[in-house]
Amino acid sequence: MDGHPYSDYEFTMTTNSDGKLDLEKTPVMIEKKNNLWKYNEDKILKDVEDYVTSTYHGHYCGDEQGYDDIQTIDLMAAKKLATGFCQANILKYGSRYGDKDGRNKRDLLKVIHYAMLLLHFDGHYTRKDNGLSEFSR
Repeated sequence: MDGHPYSDYEFTMTTNSDGKLDLEKTPVMIEKKNNLWKYNEDKILKDVEDYVTSTYHGHYCGDEQGYDDIQTIDLMAAKKLATGFCQANILKYGSRYGDKDGRNKRDLLKVIHYAMLLLHFDGHYTRKDNGLSEFSR
């Protein structure tokens, strides 16, 4: 049962037929908060997914046929400016958290999203076709 999100063990001391103590390990089922994580990470990841999804087809995308999926970050990537842009936005939204609009959850979601984009544009993750072929030479 090791590794199962609900598993744990109960230990009991018993005396065997020789009069010696034995430690008996019995698997028990214990439901852990959020099935896997302690700090609501599953809910946070869902919120991040919902936020990132909402950014597609947003007001920063093109609106002409064939260009409706191109975002400003795509243009920046074509000019090798995306990593700096992502880093700057991580600083921007991270530093304004708590000041502009209070403890705005959306600012933190933006920090996470720009960190995800930075992971991509800095080469930690790649895609064969990243949608920039019309900007590349």
